[in-house]
Amino acid sequence: MGMIFNRKLPIPKEIKELYPLTEKIAKTKELKDKEIADIFEGKDKRFMLVIGPCSADKEESVIDYIGRLVKVQEQVKDKVFIIPRIYTGKPRTTGAGYKGMLHQPDPTKKEDMLEGLILTRKLHARAIEETGFVCADEMLYTENYRYLSDLISYVAVGARSVEDQQHRLTASGMDIPCGMKNPTSGDISVMLNSITAAQSAHTFLFRGWEVNSTGNPYAHAILRGYVNKHGEAIPNYHYEDLKHLSEIYNANGFVNPSVIVDCNHSNSGKKYLEQIRIAKEVLYSKRHDNDLNGLIKGLMIESYIEDGAQKAEEGVYGKSITDPCLGWEKTEKLILDIADAL
Repeated sequence: MGMIFNRKLPIPKEIKELYPLTEKIAKTKELKDKEIADIFEGKDKRFMLVIGPCSADKEESVIDYIGRLVKVQEQVKDKVFIIPRIYTGKPRTTGAGYKGMLHQPDPTKKEDMLEGLILTRKLHARAIEETGFVCADEMLYTENYRYLSDLISYVAVGARSVEDQQHRLTASGMDIPCGMKNPTSGDISVMLNSITAAQSAHTFLFRGWEVNSTGNPYAHAILRGYVNKHGEAIPNYHYEDLKHLSEIYNANGFVNPSVIVDCNHSNSGKKYLEQIRIAKEVLYSKRHDNDLNGLIKGLMIESYIEDGAQKAEEGVYGKSITDPCLGWEKTEKLILDIADAL
């Protein structure tokens, strides 16, 4: 019964001192963070793609995938800004199953969170060093953010965490964009309250400290669909949904009103191939309406080397062990199609 305290983990400062950034990584992140901020402020009109595996599982295949994005990014650099997903924590509805690299550095072996903390830091650093991309991660645990705060350039708060006070307040102390997903119920007022909280200044308890936050002007909405009372997936990426969100944004004085549309999850009913059609419909809405053109800053797409998903023990290289993803060939074509449509 109760909790068993296995070991005390190093604090973020200690991990950062053990695994410091190179000058190249620090400079790359500084420059890329400015570009991303300009996109959210409307100074840079490029379209963002937060794209990559549902969850990071194996270091080599994740780096392989991100490396493949380099050539495509060069082809579309005038229109599209790519932020690869390195999601090292995986929310689980019931708490059961693979919880990401943070928990299990090797998904076929037992949990080891110290090794996980180290590996996630090394992986994010390696991605910047070898590819020049700054990456995104999901804030599964608020306590984990500081271990990566000098490495990641985009954070998402998931549908099951968005109503949590600690996630909201932690987001208010970030200096990078933080996307707030609508909850699984679909009530966008919850998401908008989260954005309001994240854009505001607070005093709160964090990792045993009393801290002050200044507010995050880049906190924004992520529409990911929802589930109704019958357990049916209901999308919220259609023109009417986006227009409704735009009207609420405009009526309530948010800073840098922005939305990213998640093309998978309940928007696709987890039918991963639907992401292609959904992406193109969102782009049509963006072109069709001037208000939406400014509001829609990008898309979130789940993509890996191989199509679909597998069980961890199957061991297919570059195939998701969580939600199904688009394979590389479809991904490459979709990115080029998106650029052509902008």
